[in-house]
Amino acid sequence: MKEKSDIFERFRNSFSNMQGHFHILEQRVPVELQMEYFKYSEQLRKEKEEITDRDYTIYIENLSDRETTTERKKYVLSSLAASHDVRAYRVLEQYVQDPDPDVTDWAYMALMESRISLESELSEEKQIYISTGLGGRGEKLRFYVLMLASEDKPFEEYQRQIIEREFAYYLPKDDCEIEEVRIHDQYVELIFLVPVRINLKAILDNVIAECNQYGNFLSNTFTVTNVKELAQDEIDEILGKKYGNHPAGD
Repeated sequence: MKEKSDIFERFRNSFSNMQGHFHILEQRVPVELQMEYFKYSEQLRKEKEEITDRDYTIYIENLSDRETTTERKKYVLSSLAASHDVRAYRVLEQYVQDPDPDVTDWAYMALMESRISLESELSEEKQIYISTGLGGRGEKLRFYVLMLASEDKPFEEYQRQIIEREFAYYLPKDDCEIEEVRIHDQYVELIFLVPVRINLKAILDNVIAECNQYGNFLSNTFTVTNVKELAQDEIDEILGKKYGNHPAGD
C-alpha cells in the first residue's frame, strides 16, 4: 500500500514543482501515436525550411483534397506545426474543425505543437506540455478509475444511489469534474477531470470512505490510469484476481 501511496505522491510532486503555463492535450490520442508524432516532428525540424507562399497554397490544397495520401497529410501538418508561424497555426486550427479520419489525432498533435511554439515566442513564461492517452482540459487531466465492491456480490440499489450521490457531492468540492460514472454489478467506472497539482489518492480515498459510512461496500483498493479506459477483458482479469473465477461482463 505504501508503494501505491509513493507513486501518487511522486505524480503530484512532479507537477507541484513545475513553474510555467501548462498545455494539456484535450483529445484522447493513443500514447503510441503521440510518440510516433514526436519522433517524426523532431526529425522534420532538423530539415525544416521556411514555408513560402507557394508552400502554403500547396499545403492547403493537399489538406482539402480527400485523395491526398495519409503520409503526405502527416508531412503537411507537421511542417505547418514546425513553422512557428501564426498563419500556419490558423490553417491547422481550421483543419481540425473537420479533419480527415486517418489523420485526426495527428492534426490535434500538430495544432498543440504550433500553439506551444507560438506562445513560447510571444511570452516569457515557460511553456509546459503534458500529454496522456486520455487527454484533459485546461489545467486538468482526465483519469479513469476502477473501483470494486468489497465483497463478491452485486451492489444493492441503495448502494448505487449512495455512490451517485457521494461522488457528485465530494468530487466537485476538490475542483474535479465528473464526466461519467458507470455502476455495474460489482464495480464502478469513473471518468473525471482532476487538477494537475491535486492529491488524487486522497480524493479517491475520501470519497470511498464517505460511501463506506453506509456499509463498507466499496473496496479500499482501486485502479487508476490516465493512459486509456480499461477493456472488458482487463476488468474481468482484475475481478478474477479479487473474487476468483468471474464471468465476463456483468
